[in-house]
Amino acid sequence: MTYQLSGPAPRSIELMTFDDLRVRNDRGTQRADFTVLGFVDSGAGVLAADFAEHAVRAGSVVVLTPGVVHRWQDIDSVEGLLVVFLPTAPATASTRAVATDLGGRTVWQLPEEHRPFIDTARAHLVLESGAPPSPVSDEAIRLALTLLLVRLEPASADPDPGQPLFRSFREAVERDLRSHHDAAHYARVLGYSPRTLTRAVQQATGVTPKTFISERLVLEAKRLLAHDQLTATACAARLGFLDASNFSAMFRTRTGQTPGAWQRQSAAGRS
Repeated sequence: MTYQLSGPAPRSIELMTFDDLRVRNDRGTQRADFTVLGFVDSGAGVLAADFAEHAVRAGSVVVLTPGVVHRWQDIDSVEGLLVVFLPTAPATASTRAVATDLGGRTVWQLPEEHRPFIDTARAHLVLESGAPPSPVSDEAIRLALTLLLVRLEPASADPDPGQPLFRSFREAVERDLRSHHDAAHYARVLGYSPRTLTRAVQQATGVTPKTFISERLVLEAKRLLAHDQLTATACAARLGFLDASNFSAMFRTRTGQTPGAWQRQSAAGRS
């Protein structure tokens, strides 16, 4: 699903309600090239994202970053605001990175102490989005989104947030995943020794860089198998494996199933 710019003054940010989403939602599986940031004001429902189900309720914040396979399963009673935006929409590089980091937690509850700041930033974004088009209106909306993301980052953070090196590693993996599966490549491009990189990744995630890369490959493979319905051979090629049998072995080691068996089980679960 691609972001569709429309209207006389197309913008890279769109606001919609859950009522709007219900009109558009066919309860099917989606994979978008844009970010969805949701605020649940009332009601309760279920969101499936990357093959895990998440309950949403009043006070929940939802983040779906580009590429996440998701399905709104039960949102009949949910009310609130959805902010849809392209990865380039935040006004600064640091807040574009924040938007990516927020995707590490698909659903979380907004801490009460952060609510006044986030509610104010959210209200300002709504206000700017409703302003008449002008030469500066798009920039004003982007700045309002940027402020909201800045306020959201500490509200979503775990007690031990990821270090800068781990963030750089994760960004490099997202960029190079389909061409480089070895941890040594990432240590080299980031300018650190393998030992230093291993220490940073383990501190942030509890796993080695090799395991992190393998888990990310399996997630991307699941997305391709379930949503794009690729064969195991085509999936292996898309992910940069020269030998499809190596891909299948890696997938089976991580999941306990062959790619084909997992694909059939996933299809049966959606039917």
